Amino acid sequence: MKLIILDRDGVINEDSDAFIKSPDEWVPIPGSVEAIAQLTKAGYTVVIATNQSGLGRGLFDITALNAIHQKMLDTIKTAGGAVPVIMFCPHLPTDDCDCRKPRPGMFNTISERFDVGLKGVPAIGDSLRDLQAALLAGCTPYLVLTGKGRQTLEKGGLPPGTLVFDSLAAVAAHLIEKNRQPVAPSSAPAVPGQGEKAVAARNTEKAAPKAKAKAAAKAKLASLAEKPQKATGKKEKSEKKSVPENKKK
Repeated sequence: MKLIILDRDGVINEDSDAFIKSPDEWVPIPGSVEAIAQLTKAGYTVVIATNQSGLGRGLFDITALNAIHQKMLDTIKTAGGAVPVIMFCPHLPTDDCDCRKPRPGMFNTISERFDVGLKGVPAIGDSLRDLQAALLAGCTPYLVLTGKGRQTLEKGGLPPGTLVFDSLAAVAAHLIEKNRQPVAPSSAPAVPGQGEKAVAARNTEKAAPKAKAKAAAKAKLASLAEKPQKATGKKEKSEKKSVPENKKK
């Protein structure tokens, strides 16, 4: 499963210090909706995790939030994308909850919901708290320079391993192109315990020409079975040396 986690305000839609309180105030960042559609078509499951303390502040109610999200989902669907899950935290910074970023509560819930680990999962945000939550959950943090992204970059203190891109569209293009590239044999296995099998499969493909040559050599040996054993023995000894022994590490 290819999972990607997005912040909402400043990543998908234009942010506002006064909060996004109604569907009319929800305005997509150019290219963001199309980026989600491209990720969907590339096999990604796109999930949103967003702090929405405007609920706790009384700036809007759950009906308004649902209407905002319905407009967003309809816009994404029209472009050919899909977002099966939207996680949001309604709490104030003073509520000391586990779900408000920079804490990883929403990320942990996503992991449980889809029954997958989050190690290396790309998580995109425009604020430091987005990146910190991503790192705590084991994700790879991506900073986009839309929304508050440029201010976040200028302030510094980004989590180690943070990748910086101009926009969600740029992140999508990077990930899709990255998935098109062949995986190197030395890459870490995506599933624990499967690395040796994956490497063995790749080595088998690379060794195909050698295997054909070896098969031809065996056929020639069979045709020479009536010849003196001394010559045959040398060939068998040479052949054994060419076959690597399995060694336990």
